[in-house]
Amino acid sequence: MYMKTIITGFHQDKNKEWVADLSCGHTRHLRYNSPFHIREWVTSPQSRNTYIGLELECRLLSYKVLD
Repeated sequence: MYMKTIITGFHQDKNKEWVADLSCGHTRHLRYNSPFHIREWVTSPQSRNTYIGLELECRLLSYKVLD
């Protein structure tokens, strides 16, 4: 089980992949063409805005707490 954090915004990385900015200071890729998750909503600015404030699990934050 991972610790929860909040999406505060989005940006694109150097490869034009969408990345969520998280309230914990970390980031998380949200690829729209991932083989495991279909996230077509990341391609639309209006759709991305509806996900700001969404709670996500942050693996990096969880690992830091365990150290």
